Amino acid sequence: MKKIDFTQGVNMDEKRAMAPWQNTATPAPVITIMHASVGSGHKAAANAVAQAIDRMRGTNNVPSNVIVEVLDVLDFGRIKFDGNKTAASFTGATRPIYDITWRYTLTGRLLWGGGSAWSRIMFPAFNDYVREKRPLALICTHITAANVAVGARMMTDIDYPIVCIPTDYEIEGLWPHKEADMFCVATEFMAETLRPRKVPEANITITGIPVRGGFEDDPFDRNAVLEQFGLPVNKKIVLVLAGASLPQPYVRFRMAIEQTLPYLRRFVDMHFVFLPGKDHEYARNLKALFSGMKLENATVLDYVSDMASLMRASNLAILKSGGLTVTECLCAHLPMLLVGKSYGQEKANTVMLTSFGASLHATTARELVLTLERIHRHPEALDALLIGANALRKPNAAEDIVRATMGQTKIKRRRHKHFLEFYWGEKPAHTR
Repeated sequence: MKKIDFTQGVNMDEKRAMAPWQNTATPAPVITIMHASVGSGHKAAANAVAQAIDRMRGTNNVPSNVIVEVLDVLDFGRIKFDGNKTAASFTGATRPIYDITWRYTLTGRLLWGGGSAWSRIMFPAFNDYVREKRPLALICTHITAANVAVGARMMTDIDYPIVCIPTDYEIEGLWPHKEADMFCVATEFMAETLRPRKVPEANITITGIPVRGGFEDDPFDRNAVLEQFGLPVNKKIVLVLAGASLPQPYVRFRMAIEQTLPYLRRFVDMHFVFLPGKDHEYARNLKALFSGMKLENATVLDYVSDMASLMRASNLAILKSGGLTVTECLCAHLPMLLVGKSYGQEKANTVMLTSFGASLHATTARELVLTLERIHRHPEALDALLIGANALRKPNAAEDIVRATMGQTKIKRRRHKHFLEFYWGEKPAHTR
């Protein structure tokens, strides 16, 4: 096969500016982990798996010289678009449309099986990447990435296992069910969704959702962590997770939180820590507001790099039901209070967590205040949430995914090519 030189005809300055995957090929094996820049969770999960591969080098069939590349599938698109802005367009009045799309389209008996169409039309550059790198395995944390990986495998005739990692607590219908070699899912509930979609049992493993390092159960000094952040050690620490890489999905959440601010001073044994993430303007507004209100049991922390330690040292988190964030809370033994009416995958997350008794849920600001009052009177309710959360907690998910991936690299399969494939599944395990 002819070797493709991506750098031909450019000067050295241009070469240095190129993406990592455009460098000269190396004989070392490559594992590609691909996400899509639609929110922050898919990338965070991809990075968590990459970190696990680095920790496991030379063990569990992971080559000691393996090269791990974490890529954004949207960087390879023929048409460039901003995934975050696209996702944000479904956070206002169009949220019910997104809910219908996510929960009902291709989730019954008519199912999407995969094909090469998407790659042929939109992602020929990724086909070139595959020809150049010939990855040992391809791990996908987003639907688009998985479908592009399937198309590239069909079009290049280069074989590699495709491992799919849904980063929520239910599975949307557009994953390439019949062409994926392994689904690493969070719960048995999700496995029950895949079986009627004719995904073989051997292609399903319950690993949990991968999270970054720092959530291990090793001993730590809670008081030292709180003092590091300037927080009181004699109060219950309540984290208000109101920040993300994109602020638009948090607009309604922040509105509900702001309506509760006048009531926070009544919870004298609680200290509320607001985390606006990288939204510096929101952080400044909160600080000015708390100063004007003379609200002494509230603190605003700018961007926190060691979130794992802060979460482990806290007593409650108030948050939206994003898949990665709730999973980090589970791994940190941090009880959750979910806020707001949720749609799409977040609705699936809310239903799963509340059904297990792993979280509380408030849809309005009034309900949020009443729930905080109940926790204030009966703090033992937080212990009950931890008991429910233990059934979902899987802090070693990233390592288990790596083991499952390396096992797939030993299996030879006969592949079939098709431009598009739809198929009829069996009766869905869960009606929506």
